[in-house]
Amino acid sequence: MLRKMGEAVARVARKVNETVESGSDTLDLAECKLVSFPIGIYKVLRNVSDQIHLITLANNELKSLTSKFMTTFSQLRALRLEGNFLHRLPNEVSTLQHLKAIDLSRNKFQDFPEQLTTLPALETINLEENEIVDVPVEKLAAMPALQSINLRFNPLSAEVRVIAPPLIKFEMLMSPEGARPPPP
Repeated sequence: MLRKMGEAVARVARKVNETVESGSDTLDLAECKLVSFPIGIYKVLRNVSDQIHLITLANNELKSLTSKFMTTFSQLRALRLEGNFLHRLPNEVSTLQHLKAIDLSRNKFQDFPEQLTTLPALETINLEENEIVDVPVEKLAAMPALQSINLRFNPLSAEVRVIAPPLIKFEMLMSPEGARPPPP
């Protein structure tokens, strides 16, 4: 167990160092068994955090993200958080004014993260396979850049299914009522 943890820590450190040394605009910490975003990474990346445009934290065990994460990486263009245990986003997600795409699929959201509707550059939202019933259709319809939202395999209310299509000018993917996702 300790050896596996040590390997996971070493993997995270290696990936962070690669990002810093190469001057990359991408930080990929997918599948690193993270239960939270490591605090030490903020120090290591403090001089390059504005240059990071894509962070991948997919397929970890994250239950939440902090406001510090959002404000530190305020220049993000894409954020991949699929396959975690997230159920909400901090209000500071509204500082991500350049964010174009966010993937929150396969998480534990029961409520639509309405802070996303304040992001002017956001083009793509993926919330597939969550537990969302209600969606702020009017707020989504008012988003200037939104092109696509994926809500497949959510238990959406009949009201959302009826109201949304005529109001929206973007692609809204929904599963047939009662559809189940394929087994992993």
